[in-house]
Amino acid sequence: MVEAVERKIVPGGCFCGAVQFEIELPTLFCAHCHCSMCRRPHGAAFVTWTAVPPQQFRITAGQEHLKTFASSTLGRRQFCNVCGTQLFCWHEHEDATDPDMIDITLASLHQPIDRAPDMHVFYDSKAAWSVVEDDLPKLGGPTGTEPLANS
Repeated sequence: MVEAVERKIVPGGCFCGAVQFEIELPTLFCAHCHCSMCRRPHGAAFVTWTAVPPQQFRITAGQEHLKTFASSTLGRRQFCNVCGTQLFCWHEHEDATDPDMIDITLASLHQPIDRAPDMHVFYDSKAAWSVVEDDLPKLGGPTGTEPLANS
């Protein structure tokens, strides 16, 4: 007899509620990103992302309100065309070392996920005015995930 495995679903949505989605745990990571392509559209010192494989992600309402912006050759970002909430980043590079995944802004999820943020990525490109005083690993370099000297 095969036992049923309980799926943990976490709902999310944009600020105005026009776009709704859900993810299925487990997540792949949770990190604070300091790159300019995250900071600038969010208007923040950094953005906290989590990620799941695409098969663990589903839009439940408002697909027609998602706008896509190709922010680089490495991926495309999606946001709500009603309120402007930045929601997702799809990875599209062919030589990706990461598994296929979609990044989701942690702040757009309506319930806790299975982990807390556990690192800072692209830390070497952080905003000069940003002060970070936690003990999480601070990574950077070309991939954003390489150990930094003196961090």
